[in-house]
Amino acid sequence: MQPTLLILAAGMASRYGSLKQIQQFGPSGETIVDYSIYDAIRAGFGKVVFIIRKEFEKEFKEIFEPKLKGRIATDYVFQDMNAYLDGYQVPADRTKPWGTAHAILCAKDAINEPFAVINADDFYGRDSFEKAATFLKNAAKPDVYSVIGYQLSKTISEHGSVSRGVCAADENSNLAAINERTNVYKDGEQIVYEDADGTKHPLAGDTPVSMNFWGFHPSVFELSKGLFKEFLEKSGDKPKSEFFIPIVIDHFIQNKLGVVNVIPTAAQWFGVTYKEDAPGVQESLSSLVKRGEYPDNLWK
Repeated sequence: MQPTLLILAAGMASRYGSLKQIQQFGPSGETIVDYSIYDAIRAGFGKVVFIIRKEFEKEFKEIFEPKLKGRIATDYVFQDMNAYLDGYQVPADRTKPWGTAHAILCAKDAINEPFAVINADDFYGRDSFEKAATFLKNAAKPDVYSVIGYQLSKTISEHGSVSRGVCAADENSNLAAINERTNVYKDGEQIVYEDADGTKHPLAGDTPVSMNFWGFHPSVFELSKGLFKEFLEKSGDKPKSEFFIPIVIDHFIQNKLGVVNVIPTAAQWFGVTYKEDAPGVQESLSSLVKRGEYPDNLWK
């Protein structure tokens, strides 16, 4: 069975003001997500599911359907504030969506096969999609999930600090913990993160970090549903609380429900954390095109 690619795009419009201006980086006006879908198709994914906001459905389909028709099956699901609340009342002051793990839960009825999850605005590289597809076709089980582990040095912005989920792996290359490190940046020849009091801690360049590229068996939906209920009871009244994927992963590992394989890649990640990153993204893509890794028009 071919795996599915689930793309978290519900936050996309808020960043760009309107989908019409989704930033074009490729030589023929491609967005970053175009490259992810292209890589997924050639790695053997059979379907792409977009998680979007309902009000952008028409614009989204106008952008992606002409490109993808006949190339890969598509589906669209909406991250709705009222989905899976199970009787819980949304607080009046709540405007923020419930977070990435809730977004995945919203795709429950659209996916019955092993699937990968990515962000819409990160460039992950061909190697990652090939490794994810191999895992999903051969190794994903109700008790075996995965995360693609990027080398920290390949995920740093030249224009400011970033936040990274630092992966600690056990002797079997399974995830032992993810520690969210904020304020990670290059300090001379070193990469460091700063803690709240400004103390700097060095991190090795080959430290594996999560860029939110996960491999799941559909069993994750039932697990997330139960945990979302607990999250609402505990934190639903906090206007900025979010139900993140690492909350689910942490519960899965700590309660010995299964293992999460850390799949290493040497792929170069890039994304637009700062608007100054945009020209670098364009340059990186055009050099990949020049080297023949991508055609100069993905969908011609």
